[in-house]
Amino acid sequence: MFSLQDKQAVITGGGSGIGRAIALLFARQGAHVHIAEVSKEAADNVCAEIRAEGGRATGYCVDVSNGKEIADWAMKLPAIDILVNNAGIAHVGKLHETTEADLDRLYTVNVKGCYHCLYALLPGMMQRRKGVILNMASIAALVGLPDRLAYSVTKGAVHAMTLSVAKDYLAYNIRCNSISPARVHTPFVDGFIAKNYPGQEAEMFARLAATQPIGRMGSPEEIAALALYLCSDEAGFVTGCDYPIDGGFVKLNN
Repeated sequence: MFSLQDKQAVITGGGSGIGRAIALLFARQGAHVHIAEVSKEAADNVCAEIRAEGGRATGYCVDVSNGKEIADWAMKLPAIDILVNNAGIAHVGKLHETTEADLDRLYTVNVKGCYHCLYALLPGMMQRRKGVILNMASIAALVGLPDRLAYSVTKGAVHAMTLSVAKDYLAYNIRCNSISPARVHTPFVDGFIAKNYPGQEAEMFARLAATQPIGRMGSPEEIAALALYLCSDEAGFVTGCDYPIDGGFVKLNN
């Protein structure tokens, strides 16, 4: 089950965290993984991990926020079966603490980055009348989170984009879903804590972990497992859905 044998899968932001876990798992399931990253070193490192396990991977240094760059890059790719729009950035702040530049920066990566990849790769899927798209949203699109105005706005847009794409391309046999994680233990979390709470790392990690009713953060591998299901043939009846993977955060955090 859940074979991706000989599928061609693009994963944006595949050089670290959740994207890395998805890339590794997809490759183990037989996909040729194409990792799009702003850091060529990060992409190359994950590709090396995949090849060491006998998998197939190609890394690219591209910026999803640059539409022309993505369009030119897409012309060099083989026919793509799976697109995982995972690349994204965050910002901490309430509305009055969020400048227009902050909002624009997140919108350009989180929303337009997703759009650029869809715009470049959807026509090929339409021509072949098949394809799978998975967008990385967030629980920030579903509930009110403190100090996350810009991030919530952009992830809400990703959620809405997912529904629109799923509806518009039903006739082309293209499925589109999204995943909405709660807090996941990635290098970003460790870096955020170290930067903002020096000397209090262990205490702050425990406090952040405890915000999930299940009592811990998720792991990138757990998110990757859900991504694998949604991108596999076993999920052929699933489209236009968002999947919170949140340790009970949305429904149980009373």
